[in-house]
Amino acid sequence: MSQFKSKKTLINWDLVSVNPNDKNWNWKDLFCFWGVNIQSVIGFSLIASLYLVYGLNTYVVFFGTILGSILVYFFSNLISAPSQKFGLPFVVLLRSSLGVYGAKYFGLLRFLVGVFMFGIQTYFLSKAFSYLIRILIFNIEPSILDAEIFLFFLLGLNIIDWVSIIFTIVIQTFLFSSGMAFNKKLIKFSALTVYLGILLFFFSIFLSDVKLYSKAFLVSLSIESFFNKSSIVPLISVMGTIFAYFSIIILTLGDFTRYVKNESELKKGNLSLILNLIIFSFLALFIVIGIDTLIKQNTENLPKILTNPTDIIGVLDNILLTNLALVFIIIASASTNLIANFIPSQYTLINFAPSSLTLRSSSYIIAILGFVVGVFWLTYLSQIGILSFIDTFGAFFGPLFGIMVADFYLIKKGKLQNKDIYSLERDGSYYYSGGWHVKGVYSLLIGFIFSASTIWNSNLMFLQSFSWIIGAFITALIYSLLSKR
Repeated sequence: MSQFKSKKTLINWDLVSVNPNDKNWNWKDLFCFWGVNIQSVIGFSLIASLYLVYGLNTYVVFFGTILGSILVYFFSNLISAPSQKFGLPFVVLLRSSLGVYGAKYFGLLRFLVGVFMFGIQTYFLSKAFSYLIRILIFNIEPSILDAEIFLFFLLGLNIIDWVSIIFTIVIQTFLFSSGMAFNKKLIKFSALTVYLGILLFFFSIFLSDVKLYSKAFLVSLSIESFFNKSSIVPLISVMGTIFAYFSIIILTLGDFTRYVKNESELKKGNLSLILNLIIFSFLALFIVIGIDTLIKQNTENLPKILTNPTDIIGVLDNILLTNLALVFIIIASASTNLIANFIPSQYTLINFAPSSLTLRSSSYIIAILGFVVGVFWLTYLSQIGILSFIDTFGAFFGPLFGIMVADFYLIKKGKLQNKDIYSLERDGSYYYSGGWHVKGVYSLLIGFIFSASTIWNSNLMFLQSFSWIIGAFITALIYSLLSKR
């Protein structure tokens, strides 16, 4: 079936409701989805850092993590249920709240953030490939790495780095543009494989000296001072940090839950986030403590505890473990890039030009832009503080969530005119004022001001972890009041 020929159509067969026969995701698939979101290098470092670097009580961090994940679960159910019910991605449902043109342009913010983060993630992913290439060359003939060709750098990258980043962008584009059926298999493979790798790493440490590492781990499980009033602020801080980590995923969760069988599977699948965090927290904490104990047996006055997986494998004098760890890091980083950045960027870009783009053509655009970001990240983009601007664009995500939830549950009462969601006719339900819902846009901008103030106002930066929630609440409140008048 071909798309309408009209250049003004909003219909694209990648954006229409999912065929009931293709709604084949269950809670196990969502378990893998949430697992992938936790298993990144950033996720490992974050969990380990919360337990160790800041010197917080272990139980404070554990319960703070659980509370944060419960908060994520609550918001995830709210935003993902409409997509599951109607089989539509986030950006199409946004048309109901902001109008068909409002969703087109404000949805593009998710594309901009997604592409930029895709490029950065691609850069760091390519570094793992370059390490493997260097290890391979070193094992063949170490002196080769001293050749003049490897000492020439362009934009901070030598020939190995260039080969790695080109290979990384090509392989990701090839895999990620294959459609959701293949992406589902990729997500399951990644989640299970990385968990297997972490378990192998865990047992390789634990079984080498059961008594020593068990004692070191138990020492960290001190319940002392957990019930003091001084634990309240750290508890809230950890909860906010965990929520902030997952906040970029929540808004576009519907891009995946549109394929879930029913609401029951959806809620069980989202609940598996908590189980994932418990499992991953235990493994990450034990591995970091184990490595720290191992290193301190041979090194005096170690300056810091290692929490970054790449730092950990860097101190291991074991080529096999190093290579395996790099492979697992590559798998985890690539799948996280797929879920958090690539797929949301695809849908929002297609929605911007639905009559012209497909999953494959949009993938090529994302790949080109991501490649540019990755190449210039080290020498230019990382030096100019551009992440503050990306965070500012991201400050729209909470307000976008707020307006969609308020509109769907409080104003529209869970109803949607599926025909009008693709209509550019002036009498369409979602055409509003020239394709823009003025009350929605106004509410969104007010919520954004509150959310962004935690980034740019130094006096409010202590609330930054909760900026998403603040923006969502303010927007939902204003939109509800305006729409009921």
